[in-house]
Amino acid sequence: MKALFDQVSGSCSRKVTTAYSTSFSAAVKMLDKSIRQDIYNIYGFVRLADEIVDTFHDYDKKTLFERFETDLENALKDKISLNPILNAFQYTVHKYDIPRDLIDAFMYSMRLDLHKTVYSTPEELAQYVYGSADVVGLMCLKVFVNGNQAQYDALKVPAMKLGSAFQKVNFLRDLKADFEQLSRTYFPNADLANLDENSKRAIVKEIEAEFREAFDGILLLPDAAKFGVYTAFVYYQKLLKKLKSTPSEKIKSARIRVNDYQKLQLFARCYVSYRLNLL
Repeated sequence: MKALFDQVSGSCSRKVTTAYSTSFSAAVKMLDKSIRQDIYNIYGFVRLADEIVDTFHDYDKKTLFERFETDLENALKDKISLNPILNAFQYTVHKYDIPRDLIDAFMYSMRLDLHKTVYSTPEELAQYVYGSADVVGLMCLKVFVNGNQAQYDALKVPAMKLGSAFQKVNFLRDLKADFEQLSRTYFPNADLANLDENSKRAIVKEIEAEFREAFDGILLLPDAAKFGVYTAFVYYQKLLKKLKSTPSEKIKSARIRVNDYQKLQLFARCYVSYRLNLL
């Protein structure tokens, strides 16, 4: 009888994904149907935790997060949760044997967002990005390789690089909102007050290097995952190119976007490249 509740839980995760990220949900739709729902389940969990620490300003976020942690622990232990998002997530965790240390690292970084606002050193930023992004890429990789440990080990570093690059693009794009609404500065020596072309150029160069390492891994992904991941990769590369060509003063005052027409063009080119075996 739990099957119906599991189905409803999966629907909730899918709804969260489409509501919060049109670009990511579009890329997920390009994954093979056999793994699509599990990626929704991971994203739903990640999004819910992020919402607690980032947007529920009128509530006691620390208390909410601690309740969420307790509910997560019980969901993983009992293999069920009355929270549909956690129920869907625990299903995927157990299905693919997602390591607990990845989940713990993610929750640690989310907890940092409750109180830490400045990342003063590259080491501090690397630790935060590992928990907030790299491990999410590794969770998805467990789904993509469907239990093949050798393949997982071979693709682990590129998956982490891709997650890190995506996160840093988001940091750069959301620099204004993070600083003004959350008082956060993720990049050392590159907050809203002192971002200049030199510091922006250094950040972009670092992200470009991570994208190059990540691309090698995308080429080795199973067919079920390759097209969807490649599409997300191309979208974020386009976003980075726009940020690279945008003056730092404008990044400090507006959120840079890829418009819907450009997205359609990108997705069409990705499809052609994939179908013609150009990857």
